[in-house]
Amino acid sequence: MDLLLVVSELVANAIRHGGGLAGFEVTPLAEGVRLSVHDYSEAVPSAAYGPGTLPRTHEGSGYGWPLILRLAREIQIDRRREGGKTISVFVPLV
Repeated sequence: MDLLLVVSELVANAIRHGGGLAGFEVTPLAEGVRLSVHDYSEAVPSAAYGPGTLPRTHEGSGYGWPLILRLAREIQIDRRREGGKTISVFVPLV
């Protein structure tokens, strides 16, 4: 379930805030799964390196990054040579 939530949030964020989904990679590992989501925006989400706290009020969004921060590990954001960025995470499954 954690993996499904992280994939859903990363892809939704790429579509909603990143100018669209530019690519998606999945690497299964013994301990979990490494995901890489590519989008067309170079903007780094302001909550990307935050504490993972949920918003105090519900305004329709703002839950994705806190959820990703709580469920994933080894979060890395890199700019792509061809423009945009790649967000890579590791989701433990054990």
